[in-house]
Parts: sequence; C-alpha cells; structure tokens
Amino acid sequence: MKHLLFLIFILLVTSCASIKKENKHTQSTISPEKLHQDVDFAYRKLQEMHPKLNWYISEKELYFKFDSLKKTIKRPLTPIQFYFKLQPVIAKIREGHLSLKIPMKKFSRKEIKMLKNKKGLFGRFEYHVEKDHLYIIKNKDSVENIIPGTEILSINKIPVSDYLKKYRELISSDGYNTTFQNYYLKDVFFNFYVAEKGILDSANIETSYQNQKRIVKLRRESKNKEDLEKDQMEKKRTEEKKVNDYVASTSSYNRNFKFLDKDSMIAYMKIQSFSRTFSDRFYKESFSKINKAGSSYLIIDIRNNYGGSLYEINNLYSYLAPEPFVLVKPSQLTSKFTPLKTNYFRKSNLLQYILKGLLYPGYVFSQIFSVYKGKDGMVYYRMKENKPTKPKKNVFKGKVYMLINGGSFSASSVISSKLQYDKRATLVGEETGGANDGTVAGFYSYQKLPNSKIDFPIGLLLIQPNIDFTNTKKGVIPDVEISENMQDILNRKDVQLDWIKNDITQNKANKIQN
Repeated sequence: MKHLLFLIFILLVTSCASIKKENKHTQSTISPEKLHQDVDFAYRKLQEMHPKLNWYISEKELYFKFDSLKKTIKRPLTPIQFYFKLQPVIAKIREGHLSLKIPMKKFSRKEIKMLKNKKGLFGRFEYHVEKDHLYIIKNKDSVENIIPGTEILSINKIPVSDYLKKYRELISSDGYNTTFQNYYLKDVFFNFYVAEKGILDSANIETSYQNQKRIVKLRRESKNKEDLEKDQMEKKRTEEKKVNDYVASTSSYNRNFKFLDKDSMIAYMKIQSFSRTFSDRFYKESFSKINKAGSSYLIIDIRNNYGGSLYEINNLYSYLAPEPFVLVKPSQLTSKFTPLKTNYFRKSNLLQYILKGLLYPGYVFSQIFSVYKGKDGMVYYRMKENKPTKPKKNVFKGKVYMLINGGSFSASSVISSKLQYDKRATLVGEETGGANDGTVAGFYSYQKLPNSKIDFPIGLLLIQPNIDFTNTKKGVIPDVEISENMQDILNRKDVQLDWIKNDITQNKANKIQN
C-alpha cells in the first residue's frame, strides 16, 4: 500500500512539473529556422501517411503552398502564432478531418476544479453564423437580458467580423463543400478566441438588436449551490441516460426516439453523434417499438451530427436494408506498416505504459493480420464494415426520410450517401459538410511537430461508401433541398421537418384516394 501511494505521489508531482514545462514552452518564441523544420516535418509526414493527399489539391500546388509559407516566417513566433500560420495551409488540402490541434494552456487539477465551480463566459449562449456575422440564438441563463437574435459586433473593441474572416481560414470541409464552415464555426469560434486571448474573467461585447446598439459586460460568475447540485445530478447515470447516451456538458441526450403522431405511424430518431456508446441497445429497443407499433414512416435526423463510429452506422443500416449489404469499400492505407504508426503508448502514465507494454505483442499481431494487399497492388485494412452484413430481424420496411445539413459530417455523410445511392431514403435539408465520395479518417497517427510541439493527428484510412462515385468533390446533395435561416431558428420553426410531415400527409391522402 505504501509503495502504491508513493507511486501515485510521484505521478502527481511529475504531472505538475510537465504542465509547467508545457505552459512555459507555449508562451516562448521559436526561431524561424526551427519553425521551417516543423513545416517540412508536417509536409513529410503527410506524404508518408495520408492515403489521399492530392484528392483535392495537386502535388505541385501543395508543395508550393508549404514552400511559400516558410518564406513568410521571418521572425520568432510562439506556438499559437505559428498555428495561425500553418493551419490555413493544412486547410487548403480540403480534407475535413485533417487539422492541427490548437496549442492551448494546460491546467492543473486545482485550476480545473476552480473553473468547474464557475460558469462559462461565452459558453452560456448558443450561436448562429451567417457570412461575417455572429448571432446569439439562445441565452441559457438570461445573461444581461440579451434577447435571442442579438448580433455580437465586437469583443473588447475588436470587430467580430475580423475574427470570423481569420478563423474561416483555419477550417475546411471535405472538398469544395459550401455548407460546413458556418455550422462548425458557431461551435469552435470561442475555442479559437480563447486560444488567442486566454481564459478571460470578463469581456465587453458590443451588441446590436433591432438596430439598437449597446455595450454588455460579461463576467465569469461563480456557480451557486443549486448549480453545483445540478452538476452532481447530471453525473449520475440512469438507465435512460445510458441508452440515450446522455452528454452532461450539453445537458442533452445524444440519441432520442419518439413517435410524432398519436397512432405511432411516424417514428422519429434524433442522433447527435454516432458515439457507439450503448448504441446496440438503443437501436434494438427503438426498432422493436417501431415494429410493434407497425409504423409506416421513419425520420432519422442527423443534422449537426459530426460523425463518429462506423460500427454504429453499419448497425443502424442493418435495420433499414432489405437485403445483405456492404457499407464501405475496402479501406486503403499508404503501406502495410501504417497501422503501427498510431502512437500506441500515447498519453500513457507509468502504470498504463507498463500494462500496454505487456499487451503490445498482441496489438502488433492483430494490426499486421488486419492488413492485406489487393489485386490492384494497393494495401488495405480489414474491417467489419467492408464485409457483407445481414439485415436485422426487426428490419424496417416502410418509407425512410433522413434530415441532413452542413453540420452532417464524416460518418453522417457516409450513411447519407449510401442510403441515397441504394434509394432507401429520401434526403431532406442541405448539402452535407462531409464528402459524398468518402473521407480519410478511421484511426490516426498522432504526430508532434518537433520544435513547436503542436499535435498533428493524421488520418490513415481512406473510408468510402460502397457506391458508384459522383466525383463532384462536394457533399451529399439532398433529394429535397430546403435551407433553414436564423428567423426559422428563433421562431422554433423546423421548415425541413415540416416538409417531411406535409409529404407524409400527402402520401397518406394519395393512398386513400387510390
């Protein structure tokens, strides 16, 4: 017991020392020569591991952009300053999963606890982005009586439009998609802002509502007893929270199921993320209810779903497919050794390192066994989703609608593309943020730039739906295109879902007439 306590003490001391060292590095400047080395390192690793690097940009053009970047770095920069130089070049590759990690200040356990006992500064609102405008669409705590629909014009006297223009350069979707940026920016705007400015205790924002401008001072307030008790309650796991995958940080369920009408003819699923957590049970129970009710229509809502588990979308599709299917094509790698470059020991403390070390031979064997060479001479990775899957017993045979928008990314685009190609669903909404013809993700090699120490995860698998490709270099285009604007959101008017409901009503009327 004494030895265990001593080991824990050593780990805590080492962790604190490591945090101080990292934070000191984050605030220090790095010479241009060393930053040039980091640029070359990033480019070399991309060439070595990314299986579709020149999908949307030619090799010559990409080389030119990296080379030109080095010429602009003529003075020492901090890691965050360097990030804002390099990430726009990475974004030009137009592969949505490919992005540097923002170099942020690390916090000790004591600092994290203090922050948890305070309310957020900007996180107490929900936002909407249109072009170079940032709007508040929800004021969760009625802060300063800010009315939904209020535009934030500036933060501490700097125009928000300047930030939006700057931050857009950091984001890319897959290919030449036009819808993803606004959806993603509303979620990550203040991640970028905090990376630049640090965590603030207060901020002056200039707002405009119905042409009336005013200055509002936001403050980071301490949570009261009721807030802290609510936090504790949200941590408790109930059966409902497990099955629907409750997310405490957003106080919402990842999955929801309900019937939209009294006679249970219209079933509705809202899936915020394909997290896989308890997904088997959720779909089994939901489709059992649908089968028991004899529902004729199913609406699957994956708007603002950034993706996740291929396993989960394969499982979901097995409840919709009329016959055996293959979800995705064989997944391509750059070489047979690529799966061993996934940084197996990454972020391991001493105890985890020892345990992983014991399991490492089995890990190596399983990865090598999963790789094979195709008849075309290319290297591929075996996955369950590359193989035929049988439909479930409770397979739904009625009409399927799927709601999509620019926030539907990665796995959401894969299942949308597959459903549309197989003519198994009517897609309603906007072009997806992820590409129709696939993406590069699966698992990652977590590289670290040698001098700036910025993390650079590189996707290793080419994931493509089992379809005939469109080669449009865009997202999945809906069968029925309906855009949602801010006024619809403020009025809580779901124009996309309303279209489906009206179409179902018309469908029923036509059946009666026939």
